[in-house]
Parts: sequence; C-alpha cells; structure tokens
Amino acid sequence: MMPAGRTGARPIEFTSSSLRIIDQTKLPAATEVVEVRSWRDVPDLIRALKVRGAPAIGIVAAYGVALAAREHAEGRTANSEGFFGNLQSAADAIARARPTAANLGWAVNEMMSEARRAAAKGLQPAEIAAALETLARALHAADAATCRRIGDHGAALLGVGSSVLTHCNTGDFATGGYGTALGIIRSAWREGTLAHVFVGETRPMFQGARLTTWELRQDGIPHTLIADSMAAHFISRGRVDAVIVGADRIARNGDTANKIGTYALAVAAREHGVPFIVAAPRSTFDSAIADGSAIVIEERDRREVTHVADVALAPEGTHAENPAFDVTPAKFISAIVTEFGVLRPPLLESVAALLAGASLLAARPPA
Repeated sequence: MMPAGRTGARPIEFTSSSLRIIDQTKLPAATEVVEVRSWRDVPDLIRALKVRGAPAIGIVAAYGVALAAREHAEGRTANSEGFFGNLQSAADAIARARPTAANLGWAVNEMMSEARRAAAKGLQPAEIAAALETLARALHAADAATCRRIGDHGAALLGVGSSVLTHCNTGDFATGGYGTALGIIRSAWREGTLAHVFVGETRPMFQGARLTTWELRQDGIPHTLIADSMAAHFISRGRVDAVIVGADRIARNGDTANKIGTYALAVAAREHGVPFIVAAPRSTFDSAIADGSAIVIEERDRREVTHVADVALAPEGTHAENPAFDVTPAKFISAIVTEFGVLRPPLLESVAALLAGASLLAARPPA
C-alpha cells in the first residue's frame, strides 16, 4: 500500500499473468493495487465497486474474458468445443456482474465476436486467447482516445469563465483515461474557458468526494465540494453555468441512466435555464432499449446507506433503499457529447443518426 498519487500504479493494467486495478474503495486514503489471475475474480471486482464507471467496467470485463481465454486454452487442441463452452460461460458470468452499465455487455460481446471470428479462421485456442488479449488492450487504448475527443467536443460548449457542476466520478478511474464529463472539464481548463468546478459528494458511496476531488486536485483545477442536497441552491443562485455528467446507459430516445441523484440535478438545471450536458461514448448507447423505462436499475446493499466505513448512521433495523442509478428523461438534456460530436434535441433523431453511423455536426452551444 502506498499514498494516493498520480505517480503510482495505473488504474487498470493487464500483464502477462494477471489483471491489476487500483481499488477505488480505498481512495483517497491509499492506492491499493488488487491483482487477480483468474477470470472468476473479475465479477467480484465489479460488484464490490473496486472498479466502477461504465467505460472502466467494460475495459475490465474485456480483460476478464481475455483471462478466461488464457485459462481455458491451456491444454486444448484443434477440438475447441470445450474451449468455447467454457469461454461463453465465463463471459456470461462477467456480463451479469452489474445490470445498468451498457459498456459491460458491449465489451463482452465485442470480445466474444472476436473469438468467433478467430475460430472461423481456423485459429487454435491459444491463438484465440492471444487475439482476445490484443483486442482487450485495443479497447482500453481506444477508450482513452475516445475520452479525449469527448473532452474536446464538450469543451466547445462552455463559454469563457464558466463554472460547472459535476456528479459522481467520470475521470481516470471511471474510464480508460482522461474521462467523459471530467474529460470535458479537463479540456475546458486546458483551453482557458473553465473557471471553477462544483463537485457533488455523491452519496451513498462518495465517488465525487473521494475520487473526483482527488483527480481535480492532481490537475490543479479549482473546485468546491458540496453535499448533494446543496446543488439546487448553487444552481438557483446563478453560480453554475452548466451541469456536466456521465452516463451508464442511454436509450434510443435519449433517456439516460446515471448515478443516483442525476435526475434531481437535471430538474434543477431545467428550472433555472442551466444547460444539462451528458458525456458518453458510443458504447454506452443501447439500441435495444426504446426509452428509460426499460433500463434496469441496480439495487445495492442497503448497508451502503445506513453505514459509512462500518460506522452506523442510523439506528439498528432502520429500513433503507439503495437504487444505484436514476433515469433522466431526454427532455431535460441539452446535449449529449460523444466521440463523434454533439447530439442535440430532438434526441430521438440525433441518437438514431448516431446509431446509424451518421456523422454529427461540430459542437456548438446547446439550446
């Protein structure tokens, strides 16, 4: 264990023998690296929030499938029927780790599609495993590049001297690097248009307080931590020029699932005429879901609400509920920033164009 710092280990790293991640539940007090050598440990990493953030979950899932391919390829020959059965079972188990983030299933599907393509070429299990490792690394690198493009597109939406409010963590720890919503913040800071960031603490797991403030401090970006219940106050006082958040799943009509508390921010922003901007890669869009009513909302352990670090906040036996996400209707969203450009209302049409592969217009201020 070592003090948290940017010179330490990378948030996600795949080696010749293992998958290593920084345990996000230990930050900011310490940078503790968790190393796993079997795919069977990957679902637990995801469920326990040791790795979180939709793009990061997808990356770790891809590496999990690569680990499974390594394990099941050992001793296999040209008869790969057993290999594929075992690999599919592992992929299914990883995909079920958490239900809301679209990137998880997307990454697993990408990996299994590559496995089938490799098999069709006549490759042996060991060669398929090598191809899957190559793809997982490529997905990791591509996500970092995607976040840079999202950041640059989104920065163009902010005027000089902007103060923004963000929720949860959408930076290095939640992605392949740079970040989605935090990528926009970073690009705007680099370009000299950003003045300040308000960071919602993000109860009940405090991702904003623990992770986002840590990343902003490392970058030297001015920021203020606020309790989630303070956000509408600051928006109503004119101290927030835009709300910028990430996403875990986006339906065809633009309805967006994100960390619990996002919907309330969207309502407050709409009431006070503040742009509400979502940042997400193409892999977060779910073409199979027509609207937000079909998005499965993960219900997590109620102890996350009643306790903090094993310290009770409520009397023993207090009933609590713990939905991890909520859905923001498309009508509250001013723009969705992707690596391909900016989607604008009507989002049903803009999302359809994105899913169809149409190019998007260059970023301009949201309506």
